[in-house]
Amino acid sequence: SKIDIDVVDTNDRITFYTALYHTMLSPIIYEDVDGKYRGLDQNIHDSDDFINYTRFSLWDTLRALHPLFIIIQNLRNNDMIKSMLAHHDQSVHSMLPIWSHYANENWCMIGYHATSVIADAMIKNVGDFDQEHALTASVNTASVTYFDGLGEYIQFQYVPDDLSHSSVSKTLELAYNDWCIAEMAKLIGKSSIENEFRKRSEYFRNVYDPTIGFMRPKLSDGSFRKDFDPLDTHGQGFIEGNAWNYGLYVPQQLDEMISMMGCKERFSQHLDSLFTMELDDKYIEKNEDITRDGIIGNYVHGNEPGHHIPYLYNWTNKPYKAQERVRMIMETMYGNKEDGLCGNDDAGQMSAWYIFSSLGFYPVTPGSDRYAIGSPLVEKATIRFENGKELTIKAMYQSKDNVFVKNISIDGKDIDRLYLTHDELLNGNEIIFEMTNTPNQ
Repeated sequence: SKIDIDVVDTNDRITFYTALYHTMLSPIIYEDVDGKYRGLDQNIHDSDDFINYTRFSLWDTLRALHPLFIIIQNLRNNDMIKSMLAHHDQSVHSMLPIWSHYANENWCMIGYHATSVIADAMIKNVGDFDQEHALTASVNTASVTYFDGLGEYIQFQYVPDDLSHSSVSKTLELAYNDWCIAEMAKLIGKSSIENEFRKRSEYFRNVYDPTIGFMRPKLSDGSFRKDFDPLDTHGQGFIEGNAWNYGLYVPQQLDEMISMMGCKERFSQHLDSLFTMELDDKYIEKNEDITRDGIIGNYVHGNEPGHHIPYLYNWTNKPYKAQERVRMIMETMYGNKEDGLCGNDDAGQMSAWYIFSSLGFYPVTPGSDRYAIGSPLVEKATIRFENGKELTIKAMYQSKDNVFVKNISIDGKDIDRLYLTHDELLNGNEIIFEMTNTPNQ
């Protein structure tokens, strides 16, 4: 009952609520009825002012699951952040969780994405956790030089491919995480920390090769790796992706990324090619996380690093293509039968993408208060917030063919931009999308 919806097709209703259920399966409460739990240090702790959670699949869930919790489960999300801070305090490494699993850290995947979850909550003014403590924990995490290429990242201002695997993916993810830390520091007035991490957030530039137009593995001597195939998903500097798709992960500076790649028109053409090109089986046969079921061209929806990509058309001169792609993905990659997911749900991230997209917007950059406009699948939705307020979303003239947005209004006032703000969601009584079958230039 957090979200009530009306839809044109009953099957979409089943798919929506199945997805909403999936988003509630993880993280999980990890404590006894008296509030005691075994901590990362293997000692027994009391969760005095919070409920302790575990099973944070953060490389996945930073993208949409935790931003969804910010909207419909912010009290639990607050406890999750406090659980992350407790994890940091109990860690011999003084690190926030990477992938916490009960009283263990299993170090799965790259980056330190607890910083994204924390920054998102701080920017959107959600939670009563200690923000100074959260910033300190984030800075501590970002300073552990023996962690998974981080020391090399700090030394070289990129992760050298000859010193650490998945070097480009790590560089891009760490630069985004550092931007999150800079945003936290800015919010609470820590200018020296902000300046340091703002500079680090620019390191993505150092793995872009303008001669070929792709992010590319760079060696410790400063040269780009020669044996490089931007289509291959195995051993090319990326983890669970390739240069065509994972190379578009610069959510903190999308305008700058597009400028680096030429211009808005050229970038739009890149996205067109990504969705329509043929990806030969040889490029994915060694990657168990990428299967044909989740691929459209060279866009891999069945894996998380590209979930923001359809919305990137909003940063070009052809935002209607985002609306078209998003609706197509919802219709082809999700369903209400046994093949209803095109890849591992990964602790609810795949399903959270569907929830946001069905409602008509998506958090392309967690840590920002903006949500990119897409194409709502619902006819009507009512979101009930924990502060007692409700938001109603209506899609006028909704149909399978009317996938384009002609106009958007908030409480009767038209908006002339391609995003909604968090305050507009929480304070707006009614958002109306006017749908059409004609692309709106």
